[in-house]
Formats: sequence, C-alpha cells, structure tokens
Amino acid sequence: MKTLKDVKIGETVKVARLNGGGAVKRRIMDMGITKGTEVYVRKVAPLGDPVELTVRGYELSIRKADAEMIEIA
Repeated sequence: MKTLKDVKIGETVKVARLNGGGAVKRRIMDMGITKGTEVYVRKVAPLGDPVELTVRGYELSIRKADAEMIEIA
C-alpha cells in the first residue's frame, strides 16, 4: 500500500491506517494524524526529510521514517 512518504507536493490524501506501535504510534496520533484524516503535503525538504504537512488546519513537520508508518488511501 502507498504511504505518506510517497505522496507528491500539493496532493491531499486521506489516512487509511497507522502502522507501528507503542510510543511512536501514540505520538503520531497525538499530532492529529488518525484514520480518516485528510493530509495536505505542503513541502518536502531538499534531501526529503522532513515533510511539511497541513493537518486539521495547522502545519506539521514529520520525519520520513514516521511518514512511512502512515498508509494512505
């Protein structure tokens, strides 16, 4: 399945599932990224890390490793 890491700049996608577990998954959920949430990819750093997103009306930067844990529809 496609992950948030694979999304191009300017695309809006919907979160299908969160992989991983424990503290990492909890941290991602605490940032507002939950199943069914729409995520807009604003920018990607020149080397690909971090990725800047718009989630629930605010800007958020996450690492590429965390973006790989987020499956999209």
